[in-house]
Amino acid sequence: MRLKSIALLGLLVASMLPGSAARAETVSVAVAANFSDAAKAIGAAFKAKTGNDVSISSGATGALYTQISQGAPFEVFLSADSSTPKKAAKAGFADAGTDFTYAVGKLVLFSAEAALVTGADTLKAGKFDKIAIADPKTAPYGAAAVEAMRALGVYDALSSKIVTGSSIAQAYQFVDSGNAELGFVALSQVVNRKDGSRWLVPQADYAPITQDAVLLEPGKDSQAAKDFLAFLRSDAAVRIIRSFGYEVGE
Repeated sequence: MRLKSIALLGLLVASMLPGSAARAETVSVAVAANFSDAAKAIGAAFKAKTGNDVSISSGATGALYTQISQGAPFEVFLSADSSTPKKAAKAGFADAGTDFTYAVGKLVLFSAEAALVTGADTLKAGKFDKIAIADPKTAPYGAAAVEAMRALGVYDALSSKIVTGSSIAQAYQFVDSGNAELGFVALSQVVNRKDGSRWLVPQADYAPITQDAVLLEPGKDSQAAKDFLAFLRSDAAVRIIRSFGYEVGE
């Protein structure tokens, strides 16, 4: 009986230790589609360090904001722009003052065909049937794509060839599957691909895609959520972010 009591006491003490399985939490994170793979890698590193899991829900920034405004229990928001987190804080959906830039995205014109994309001339020649972009109304990368085409003077000529994905993830799927010969995607989506052809769109042709993170209202009392945001700024996370082709905000 005494041995059983000692064993039970041991289990109780173990459950109270920091980082124990009994104290592990799951942080619910809404992630802009372009950053989904990087977020998964960061989540794995965060779990390895803290024992806490990260549950990722990805989509277009505007669509995620709609879910947040309707009461979705996300604790952290990794947006594809800097304005939406501030909008969330102003509306009372996020903790004001917790937003910061975690990455700066880059826009790429990509095709699964090896020789199709050679640069801006590919757009000007227009020798393709379909070009994919993310929905510019809800996805910052889609808005950047439209901005770049306008800057290059090709938007009007190409407008009838545009196929629109609900997010940058779907725009990439259109190109990857061949349903569109080429498309504007995030560098992070193709940075590790060795096939196809691509052109890194000059930064001068679109406003910087400054991506901000913010602590949402459901995460205000979660130490794990706050720890995840802090980890996002760590050297380990920054290395992961850069490995996916992003710049890192100050």
